[in-house]
Amino acid sequence: MTISPLSPNYATARAAFLAAAEDAGATIDSTPHPRLGVEGEPLAVDVASLGPADAEDVVLVVSGTHGVEGYAGSALQRHWLETGSPLRPPAVRLIMVHALNPFGFSWVRRVNEDNVDLNRNFIDWAAAPPANAAYDRMADLLVPTEWTEAEQARTVTALLEIVAEVGMTQMQADVSGGQYGNPTGVFYGGTGPVWSHTWLRTFAADHLSAARRVGIIDLHTGLGPWGFGELIGSESTTTPSHQRAQRWWGDVISMFDGGSVSAPLVGDWQAKAAELAPQAEVTAVTIEYGTVDSLTVLQALRADAWLHSHGDPTGAEAPAIRAALRAAFADDDPAWIEALWPRFEDVLAAAFRQLSD
Repeated sequence: MTISPLSPNYATARAAFLAAAEDAGATIDSTPHPRLGVEGEPLAVDVASLGPADAEDVVLVVSGTHGVEGYAGSALQRHWLETGSPLRPPAVRLIMVHALNPFGFSWVRRVNEDNVDLNRNFIDWAAAPPANAAYDRMADLLVPTEWTEAEQARTVTALLEIVAEVGMTQMQADVSGGQYGNPTGVFYGGTGPVWSHTWLRTFAADHLSAARRVGIIDLHTGLGPWGFGELIGSESTTTPSHQRAQRWWGDVISMFDGGSVSAPLVGDWQAKAAELAPQAEVTAVTIEYGTVDSLTVLQALRADAWLHSHGDPTGAEAPAIRAALRAAFADDDPAWIEALWPRFEDVLAAAFRQLSD
């Protein structure tokens, strides 16, 4: 079954999703975002829902937590609406959240309008944010004030020296695990709940209050082998929720057990998934689809962070930097999105089976 290619931009992806949702008979709710897109277009979080509004069993599928990763997530959501909606059990409600971070989707950024990574923003803001001294020592290397060829070569050499010292696994954890002291850096968690964070909690309180069982599928790209979808859990393997996820999907890897393509994260929203529906049994998983090697991904993220902190996001250098970031997280080869589909189809079908028992 052929899947339509990835959309060329956010506006096209949004229009295609909304058209597919309408054709599928979904109820559509849209919340405008306060900012505009890269082409001046309006932004919104769009929600398409199928099934009883008071259903006790709900599946929530989220795309675009990391904006640029929404290109793949949007295509998968749209294709299911176009082809798979008859497979939904009648008593189960399916809710598809399109572009949790619409600003990042449009501007081809992983982060939001505040340079915040949503999956580092869900910490306990009543307490002091966790420190990351290892990141602090590398901050000026990761996002230098200049992006000349000479400065890129110098900083890459210095970063590779750190890799040689501490190892790639530790380096990945130090860089990507989350940091709260460098607001122009990469993997920055912010200073408080950001717009999409607040929207998600408000939405969940309004739409999940009747649920007794909730399955959550969050769609991501950028880590792991090309086209392969690793199933990642955000809790320890000893927790009942992780063990339940393994029963549902079979091969869920905790980010805390050392075997995942993801480093352990601080502030991941799926780790707080139970708070979104405290009255319900919540079972959550991330599908992480691979693209290119991790160093290429990091280099694209560094360039993007430099552009938005020290460069001109509307200047002459911006299109090439955005194109490189898109290539790191969204492969426009039609074979790539075709490779992603079976995993998504299987994970969604398994959630439906579990909630139909």
